[in-house]
Amino acid sequence: MTSTAPAMSRWRVAGLVFVFLWFAIGGVAHFVATEAEMRIVPPYIPWPRAAVLVSGVFELLGAAGLLWRPARRAAGIGLFVLTLAVTPAHFYMLQRPELFASVPYWALVVRLPVQVALLALIAWSTSAWPKKAVSR
Repeated sequence: MTSTAPAMSRWRVAGLVFVFLWFAIGGVAHFVATEAEMRIVPPYIPWPRAAVLVSGVFELLGAAGLLWRPARRAAGIGLFVLTLAVTPAHFYMLQRPELFASVPYWALVVRLPVQVALLALIAWSTSAWPKKAVSR
């Protein structure tokens, strides 16, 4: 049986592997280090334990979805939205660095551009928003 899907470039595969590992490891961390993860949930988010556990489940589901080509685009969109949804935690840490003394301030600052780069990598590697065909 031959595939009609075009082959992915090595760079795109590398991006996909990175995104998979990022969310698979991150998702597991939500369950292994729940208390630590809860500390970065902004206080205005209700039920921080539930927020951490639910986001961990979605990270793991998204990572798993990346492995199955028919689900990859949907997984990419889901991980993109999830990444946007957890961005307030990065801002909270930057606004309250004294609560996270073990994290260097520069690392708190760098998290935001890394978040933007991660969003771009998710979109590109998963073809979450494929290019539109230009008709003439």
